[in-house]
Amino acid sequence: MNRRVQGLDGRDWTVRAQMEWRRPATVENFEHDVAGSPAPGIAMLSVTLVLAVILVAWLPDGVVVPPWVVWGLLLIGLFFPLRWVLNRPWSMVAETEGDPLGEHPPERWSGLVSGMFRVRSEVARVARTIQHDGLPDFDGPLHPME
Repeated sequence: MNRRVQGLDGRDWTVRAQMEWRRPATVENFEHDVAGSPAPGIAMLSVTLVLAVILVAWLPDGVVVPPWVVWGLLLIGLFFPLRWVLNRPWSMVAETEGDPLGEHPPERWSGLVSGMFRVRSEVARVARTIQHDGLPDFDGPLHPME
């Protein structure tokens, strides 16, 4: 997701957001951010699939399963993957190369936003702030990089 914005002082800014597959390790959570492997998740998924196959295989011939039961089980099965996708962290960057006269140096602001819907509103808010103030908001998710 990219957006080009012209700031109040005439500089051209690029505001972009990109989904991160893993939450970046920071100083605060470095010791606790230990991901051994995806093996437990794969094991639980395979056990769930085996149990579902056994349930369908042992179903007696005279039993009629209503469609709402199938849709309910499918919805329950998709809840956690959808929740995972919708709450992924996105890295946001707002940067400018400065102006040709050299009055304003190049700047780069970066931050992290969680959630697919929240990142859209944050990109729009940062773009609006750059148009009105010339810089991203200090109270927002972006912070200047040095």
